[in-house]
Amino acid sequence: CEQGEWSENSVILGGMQRKLIPTNNIKLMTMTAGPENGTPVILLHGFPEFHYGWRKQIPALVEAGFHVIVPDQRGYNLSDKPKGVSSYKLDILAKDIIGLLDHFGIEKARVVGHDWGAVVAWTLALENPSRLEKLAILNVPHPDVMTRFILKNPEQRKKSWYVFFFQIPFFVEWVLSRSDYRNMARMLVGSGRKSTFSRSDIEEYRKAWSQPGALTAMLNWYRSIFRNSVKYVFRGQVPARRVKVPTLILWGRNDVALSHEMVQPSLDLCNMGRSVMFEKATHWVQHDEAEAVNKHLIEFLR
Repeated sequence: CEQGEWSENSVILGGMQRKLIPTNNIKLMTMTAGPENGTPVILLHGFPEFHYGWRKQIPALVEAGFHVIVPDQRGYNLSDKPKGVSSYKLDILAKDIIGLLDHFGIEKARVVGHDWGAVVAWTLALENPSRLEKLAILNVPHPDVMTRFILKNPEQRKKSWYVFFFQIPFFVEWVLSRSDYRNMARMLVGSGRKSTFSRSDIEEYRKAWSQPGALTAMLNWYRSIFRNSVKYVFRGQVPARRVKVPTLILWGRNDVALSHEMVQPSLDLCNMGRSVMFEKATHWVQHDEAEAVNKHLIEFLR
């Protein structure tokens, strides 16, 4: 589909409203569903998904009475894609979401994040705790724990090989996009269960990946975090910032990229935290164990 057109993801879009919302000097394509007077919940997707990554959570949350707000984050699908790695710093990504909260008149948010969406969610909790009421994290550790493990844990460095690979400009885009994004699809499917992603799912992702400028913008999230994390190598220390809002961590043990050993250290930095481990789930826990994940989210967000 062309830039500016809408790809109808009929699997989840029944009854959903869509709108380009101005925030932090850009516009984010944002989906909303559920009763207007319901408790608002922000769902933040990660790489290489878009709002479609919450297709199994949105109906359950709406049925539970929540007003669900699901943006395509900066650089993804039909949201704006500013050029340059510096446009994807974490503080900027967090301000995008603060702008959404302001737009919807949400004083304190209940935020759910997976993958990069979880990194943004952690950042909101650390830098803007007054704007968060509850924090739910899927398969991503506290940012300071992640940095410490990357620096000091050889096994986690091995798992994070793709982060270093993604730093190569132009070549990575070519590798991932050639043959109709075949390698991107392989990477996604290969990191989950055989049943995690269907062929129709992959087709929806391909539509989003093929938006003009999207692939480079998506990769710039990795390039920005890498450049801004180098300072810790030279300082020789990593901060241990505490999270003051109630936090729920849901984790699929069979994550090929992120070790479950980072769950407890992340909880140790939360004043009010608990975790649930899904023994047979992968990094894509919200797809693999949708019913159980939905149950835990609804109980916690209420």
